[in-house]
Amino acid sequence: MPNQFLSDEFGDIEDYFVTDYWLIDQFVGDQLFTWGRNDLGQLGDNTTTQRGIPVTTFAGGTTWKQVASGGYHTAAIKTDGSLWTWGRNNFGQLGDFSNTNRSTPVTTFAGGNDWKQVTCGGFQTAAIKTDGSLWTWGRNDFGTSLGTNNTGNKNTPVTTFSGGNNWKQVSMSNRSRHSAAIKTDGTLWIWGNGNNLGINLFGDANSRNTPVTTFVGGNNWKQVSVGYEFTAAVKTDGSLWTWGRGTEGQLGDNNAITRSTPVTTFAGGNNWKSVACSGHTAAIKTDGSLWTWGYNNSGQLGTSNTTWRSTPVTTFAGGNNWKQVSCGNRHTGAIKTDGTLWVWGSDDFNALGTNGAGADVPVTTFAGGNNWKQVSFGDVYSTAVKSGLNVDLS
Repeated sequence: MPNQFLSDEFGDIEDYFVTDYWLIDQFVGDQLFTWGRNDLGQLGDNTTTQRGIPVTTFAGGTTWKQVASGGYHTAAIKTDGSLWTWGRNNFGQLGDFSNTNRSTPVTTFAGGNDWKQVTCGGFQTAAIKTDGSLWTWGRNDFGTSLGTNNTGNKNTPVTTFSGGNNWKQVSMSNRSRHSAAIKTDGTLWIWGNGNNLGINLFGDANSRNTPVTTFVGGNNWKQVSVGYEFTAAVKTDGSLWTWGRGTEGQLGDNNAITRSTPVTTFAGGNNWKSVACSGHTAAIKTDGSLWTWGYNNSGQLGTSNTTWRSTPVTTFAGGNNWKQVSCGNRHTGAIKTDGTLWVWGSDDFNALGTNGAGADVPVTTFAGGNNWKQVSFGDVYSTAVKSGLNVDLS
């Protein structure tokens, strides 16, 4: 995470990357900006220099479609379907058949122009192709992170043990050793550290090295986000469910306890649209309101204080025009329907892109503008896609 999946104001969330919305955007240049910590090349600007304001990657161009930030590495998909990675590579998380850090984007060993969605964990990466196949790579020393039914790190993409061509969305976290994914039939699958899986097998906390379904089951899951030892997911009926570690209130169930099976948030309701997790949680409702809860030591909830919350609260900025949100380790970013990008929380390593100090209420980035499309926050750095001004009709 951590990668966070995009909210979708244009239709079914599973169609976000393939609707006419993207067909139109292929004619409008979309630039990729990065900022924050860069000691391992995670900004992709051909340096290891920390950046306090958004900069474009060394690869440049105006054909970027989706970006995902992890612990210290980044992955992004272009409109031509190619997948690019950069940053830390000690466990092969870049998928380029090496363990060499990269400060500029490189394509994965698997290559191809058929990548649809990508997510980054702390030391792993997962991506779905347009044919619906799910691929994972990177750290796998406990045999749990990649879902391949074996141990051993992978420096090239491999398919999960369950295989199949009906995967829709996948999520990893920059601070957790578990993953979750949804199939086109609406079933939710999860693998990794057993305490975070929501399988409730009579106190069974064993890890799973192949995908399994959660205890609650069902075939109406819409979107999932993996956080630090916990998970949150939205169903097609608009209900929001959380499970796993809850000691900092990140489950939003008005408690500070761990849950081995999915529970609904204290706020309840059937009007949740999308959710994003890290050490804290943020979610957007269908009315466009933005809610946050959980760990708040650096003001990452945007509530004008550092008080932890075990139930969802609205940010200090309020409003009903929030479109997409992403959670970093101790910072948060969100885009409004007017295209403005807002950030708050810790500014360690200039992760907020404000060229200044941290903020416990939402503020705009130094770059400003009202043409931001998607944001993804990593451990202590940030990435975002912005609509460009160049038009390419070729």
